[in-house]
Amino acid sequence: MRFLGLDLGTKTLGVSITDKTNSLVRPLKVIRFSFEDYAKALEEVKKITLEYEVEKIVLGLPKNMDGSIGFAGKRSLDFKKMLEEEGFKVELVDERLTTKEAENIVHDVGDNIKNSKDRIDAVASCVILESYLRSQK
Repeated sequence: MRFLGLDLGTKTLGVSITDKTNSLVRPLKVIRFSFEDYAKALEEVKKITLEYEVEKIVLGLPKNMDGSIGFAGKRSLDFKKMLEEEGFKVELVDERLTTKEAENIVHDVGDNIKNSKDRIDAVASCVILESYLRSQK
């Protein structure tokens, strides 16, 4: 059974997945939806979890630099609740600075950051999922 990593935005959801041994992570896709249409995002996640036999979802929790939960964090908490209501096991991972780390990774492989928004979202979900895997060791 695999783990799915999610980086939730207001119009996109970066998605990454582990291999069957839950030791390697790769970007899977970016789900696009209308502004804050999280029901649409949820439907797409459900399809992915069935296709890839996902056991657990790891969702990024954006926090303010002082550790408090702002609007973006509340959005992730609400999405977590939606996922749990569908029966999914969901773990939250502090995602402070993951977008910056993802931008650095995309830049390091030679991609132009301005033209790589989807790639950054997918890589950010990888950073979140990898962070979770490291915390379990």
